[in-house]
Amino acid sequence: MAVTRRGGPGPGDPDKVAAGVTAVPIWASVVPDLAEKVRPLAGTLIQDAIEAIQDAVPAYRQPMEGKFREVLVGSVQAAILQCFEFIANPSASREDWLAAFRYAGRVEFLEGRTMDALQTAVRVGARAVWRHVSFAGQELGIPVDTLLTVAEAIFAYVDDLCVVAVEGYTEAQAQASGSYERRRRQLLKLILSDPPPTHQALVDLASAADWQVPEEVAVVVLEYRADQHHLPVPSLGRDVLVDLESGDPCLVLPNPRAQLPALEAQLQGRRAAVGPTVALADAHRSQRLARQAMSLVNRGVLPEVQVTWCAKNLSTLLMFADESLVTHVAQPIRAAFADLTDKQRERVSSTLRTWLHTRGDINETAARLAVHPQTVRYRMNQIEELLGDRLNDPEQRFLMEITMHAWNDPDEASQN
Repeated sequence: MAVTRRGGPGPGDPDKVAAGVTAVPIWASVVPDLAEKVRPLAGTLIQDAIEAIQDAVPAYRQPMEGKFREVLVGSVQAAILQCFEFIANPSASREDWLAAFRYAGRVEFLEGRTMDALQTAVRVGARAVWRHVSFAGQELGIPVDTLLTVAEAIFAYVDDLCVVAVEGYTEAQAQASGSYERRRRQLLKLILSDPPPTHQALVDLASAADWQVPEEVAVVVLEYRADQHHLPVPSLGRDVLVDLESGDPCLVLPNPRAQLPALEAQLQGRRAAVGPTVALADAHRSQRLARQAMSLVNRGVLPEVQVTWCAKNLSTLLMFADESLVTHVAQPIRAAFADLTDKQRERVSSTLRTWLHTRGDINETAARLAVHPQTVRYRMNQIEELLGDRLNDPEQRFLMEITMHAWNDPDEASQN
């Protein structure tokens, strides 16, 4: 439909692309006298629009009081009166109704209603207004072409109102989300602090972060990755506290028995170390053990797998709680292998490691090393000559097994 412009933003106007301008050039083609003829109906239009909204949108079926009444009545009134302003003067200021509908959008989010409910309410209200304007226009003898233009303007105006209200809604949503996530990160750091926080401090922040305080937690330490900010957040539920922002990324799981089985599938390729399940006040200890486990994986002491479970590696973690003790325990092995060439040392070391892993099974050791069983027997005889009775002592075998990484020369062991 061609329109005759009487005002409003033009191609060179600075606010051409601003929110809520779609209907302005259409209003410009409406005969100004129409506004004066229809304006006396304003009160009826406002009341009928509100009733239509409450009847059609369940979220708005509540007593007309307080903040709810202020926003609903104020928004409908601002929208309808602005229509009259635009008909009379398409260049009229939009600032008041822009502010009113951004505010309405913010309140809708804060009151827990959805954007769908908001946009449905705007469209239902517009249809109610159009029914009255169409009937009144015909009664007043307003030409059909003019009424069609009014209809086009009203429904373009609806789109404008929705755009502005949704802006306010999403702004409030983003601010709330940012604040919410900050509170949850603060809560995570508080839980992991050493010494632990007072119970009341924890309860207060947990309440602000919408987090139910559990009796037990497990801390999962994730490997640091340069792209960690772009990886999906593990989907273990909103009650899992997550910190992927720091150089020491981790998770706090308040229901480990239910959440840990699904952990590996949610890691998106990250490696992780799972600390033991502990009382909430001991969360920092769970984190410390998980960090230690991750460090041992990086050093080759523990196997390089996607998920390392502290509960399955307690003996190694116990031994490596004191690195100097590990070096001391490994010293007899290093001394016994000291006179071997590098090639000989590697051969007997790999044979001994495998023999220990297989609990002395010659055939299994041979299969893993891809050699003949007789070769394993020969090498084990050589090792027995070097180590003496240690191979027959269960405690010594245990100590050898958990200090394998330190069998290298002392300088290399200290670098690890």
